[in-house]
Amino acid sequence: MSMLSVHQENLAQLAAQDRLRSLVPRRGVDFASNDYLALATSSRLRDAVTAALGEGVAIGSGGSRLLRGNDAEHEVLEQEAARFFGAETALFFSSGYVANAALFATLPQRGDLVVHDALVHASAHEGMRLSRADHVSAPHNDVGAFEDEIARWRRAGGTGRTWIAVESLYSMDGDRAPLAALADLADRLDAFLLIDEAHATGVFGTMGRGLADELEGRENVLTLRTCGKALGCEGALLCGPAVLRDFLVNRGRGFIFSTAPSPLMARAARESLVILADEPERRERLRSLVAHAERVLAPVGVAPTGSQILPLVLGDDATTMRVAGAVQAAGFDVRGIRPPTVPANTARLRISLTLNVTPAQIDALAEALRDALQ
Repeated sequence: MSMLSVHQENLAQLAAQDRLRSLVPRRGVDFASNDYLALATSSRLRDAVTAALGEGVAIGSGGSRLLRGNDAEHEVLEQEAARFFGAETALFFSSGYVANAALFATLPQRGDLVVHDALVHASAHEGMRLSRADHVSAPHNDVGAFEDEIARWRRAGGTGRTWIAVESLYSMDGDRAPLAALADLADRLDAFLLIDEAHATGVFGTMGRGLADELEGRENVLTLRTCGKALGCEGALLCGPAVLRDFLVNRGRGFIFSTAPSPLMARAARESLVILADEPERRERLRSLVAHAERVLAPVGVAPTGSQILPLVLGDDATTMRVAGAVQAAGFDVRGIRPPTVPANTARLRISLTLNVTPAQIDALAEALRDALQ
């Protein structure tokens, strides 16, 4: 028997379920990326990085933040990000996945309970798997269920701290968390509220500060803001109380033992924050595209979400991938999303709207979808 047989059998099972993934080059009109404000190719970010190179800013950090990898660019970004978002402090990570995994693995302690929305990012689940705290899922966007789970845990003898974990804007559904009600619940129950703002940062809130804008700065609120989506670069910023930042620096293995992010990316992220403040028209144009897309895509079954993420739920994996393939062949980069990324029987096309497309291209996508669904 081959040493690789277990892995080969697993891949064969995925293929039989129409769930086998592969890497493909990007082609076609962009209806798949998270580059919501089209900053990834903006001249301002390019110029900022070019200027940084001219000033001698290093491409690589050369080590972890605690072993000479701590660059002045990291610290300036963290200071400026904390001011921009209204947090006490910020901590820069190389990616949202690393930040989420480190956060959940480190901050909740033995004897604590994490109650998370059923649809939170895979990175949060990875962190909880590594955590010493208990964790339990609550039905999506059901505030009462969060309270019930905490009450059930208390009745069973739970005495530690509770942590409520949600995304502000859900990456596969495009809907929003009831943040005000969750914040009230956290206050009443003396709980922490962990808000993943990955898909809201840059798009919503005053100057693009996200949907948690009005909650930032509270002692019991921690927000994650990725730089690789609307900000157009790489990395992630964890914003919140200074004591939690210090705890992660001292106890967060995902932070301590990771090579620090590129100082060039820190400079790019700084410029992205400036662009958010300087160019509100980018958010206005995106809102206009969303409104247009919701009108023209409704006849093919795309329900409005009020956000830049518009799913077309088809249910069956094979049907989803067939339709995705047909739309891609017509020149549109729309990806099929299957379990386990989404719940069973909810395979979908995830239509992502960015400033990389025009209203005319949205109209053409609607026509291609009509043809593919016949």
